[in-house]
Amino acid sequence: DRARLAALAAAQEDADVASSKAYASSAGAISGRAGIAIKYALKQIGDRYVFGSAGTVTWDCSGLTMRAYQAAGVSLPHSSAAQSRYGRKVSLNALKPGDLIFFGRPISHVGIYLGGGKMVHAPRSGSRVKVVSDARHSMGRKALVAARRF
Repeated sequence: DRARLAALAAAQEDADVASSKAYASSAGAISGRAGIAIKYALKQIGDRYVFGSAGTVTWDCSGLTMRAYQAAGVSLPHSSAAQSRYGRKVSLNALKPGDLIFFGRPISHVGIYLGGGKMVHAPRSGSRVKVVSDARHSMGRKALVAARRF
């Protein structure tokens, strides 16, 4: 039964990565730092999650956002909680592509908002960098709690 569940999880990951790559190839042009960060993050789709990693082959959530914004000239620490104190605070009802969105109390996850409810992120061990279509509810019990803009 474990082998069957593992196979199902692997198939779901493969499907998630395929749909994420399809989204990335059709993503609209966004200018400025946000656009640079988004393009960088989307190029990492399919890379594996490893806790504490900051690229260039494996990522954790804050490592991905740190490097994506570094490509855009913004220096961020390698911690989702610390990143939540940088940039300009944004209302969760006024999100724009490129905003960093934070989850959990205390904050323990970060992704890059893409617009239309989507985000790109490195979700957890056993997963890969991907785009999710329902950012607000993608982290299970971890609520969306904050956003920052650069």
